[in-house]
Parts: sequence; C-alpha cells; structure tokens
Amino acid sequence: METRINKYLSEAGFCSRREADRLIDEERVTVNGKIPEKGQKVTEEDLIRVDDKVILKNVKMIYIALYKPVGIISTTDPTIENNIVDFLNHPKRLFHVGRLDKQSEGLIFMTNDGDIVNKILRAGNFHEKEYIVKVHKEITDKFIHAMGNGIPIMDTITKKCYVEQLNDFEFKIILVEGMNRQIRKMCDYLGYKVYRLKRIRIMNIDLDIAKGKWRYLTEEEMIEMNKLIEQSSKTEEASK
Repeated sequence: METRINKYLSEAGFCSRREADRLIDEERVTVNGKIPEKGQKVTEEDLIRVDDKVILKNVKMIYIALYKPVGIISTTDPTIENNIVDFLNHPKRLFHVGRLDKQSEGLIFMTNDGDIVNKILRAGNFHEKEYIVKVHKEITDKFIHAMGNGIPIMDTITKKCYVEQLNDFEFKIILVEGMNRQIRKMCDYLGYKVYRLKRIRIMNIDLDIAKGKWRYLTEEEMIEMNKLIEQSSKTEEASK
C-alpha cells in the first residue's frame, strides 16, 4: 500500500508530518538511495533513511502526559538548551503535541505517533484545552465577558470560549484553538499581564502529576481519546 513519505515517517513514529516535510526540504531523507520529492508515495518495500538511519514501521506507539515546568522549551531541536526532549529524557525518540511557551507550565503530550499529533492540533476538530491563568490586576466582569466573546489578535478574532473567574486575580479558560501565545495576547489586548499560566487539561486528560514528572497514558484514556478524534481529518491539511 502506497502512502506519502511524510505520513510514512509519522506512522513510523519518527516525527510529525510537518517535521518530515522539513527534513525532505533539507535533503536529509532518501528513498532507495535517492532524494525524494515532497509528497512522493512510498511503500514498506522501499528503503527509507533519515540521516542514513533506516526508518522501519511497526513501532510501538508511546503516549505520555508530562507536567512541563516553567523554563522548559517546547522544541525537539537538540541545539536549544532546556528543550523538552532532553528534559523528558525518554529512551525512545518522542516529540511534543502542540506547545506551551517557555513561561507557561502544565500538561503537554509527548508521543512517537505523528498521526495523532495532526488530529489533536487541528483547531477545526474542537479539542478542548483548559487553563488556569493568574493576571497582575483585579479581574472585572467586563474582562471575563470580553475574553469569552472573542478578542481581535493576529489578524483574526478568537473563537468564543468558556471563561470563569476563580478569584480576584485568577480565571479559568477553555480553548478549542491554539494560536501562538493566544491567552497572553488576549490578556494584553485588554490591558492585563499574565503572571502565571498553567494548562490543566487536554481533551479527556487532566493534569494529575507533580511538576516535572510524567506518566504513560492508560489504555482507557487512549480509548476515550480515540473516540474524541475518530472523526478528525487525516488529510495533509491537518498538518498545516
């Protein structure tokens, strides 16, 4: 069965489709000894290499929930200090699902399943992510209403979302999209500075581990997650 080479690499647990496209652009991937074109189709009979390492499928899929502390950077680039891969220090090659910026903490997934990365990240699939946010000044009803009804940032307006005030300086927010530093930019627009940002849930997985620790997702959690994403797109657009 033929499949696009970026999908082959993601299903083999080597990297995400987006990362695979980057590796192809950098001519670090070969198919039967030749540099492939982006989008080229391959089969399991082909010899696929990345940096001269043979990539085989039938790899056991790994799914991890990590409590990322402040200061750890969501990148797989080994040249960047305090990158999340080195922090996790797992014996298998894993990559992160989505991002938490350096100043933020909380739940993040690590996996070698490139296909699930695409389906979770695609905003159109409405996969919830829940955060607790502390700001530098007292929260008003006007602030809560504005945050929940859409903020103009990054040449668009954020989707309506659930926002609940927890105390004078903290609120809970549930997003189904994931723009870069979205919550911080939403708060900035309203004149608030984020003092602390913590992600406490992704879809059906709650943050239930100590800071800096990790655990494997359970079989029951994966069954529920797959139910939530079973309608997710498997097209190339899902990785863009």
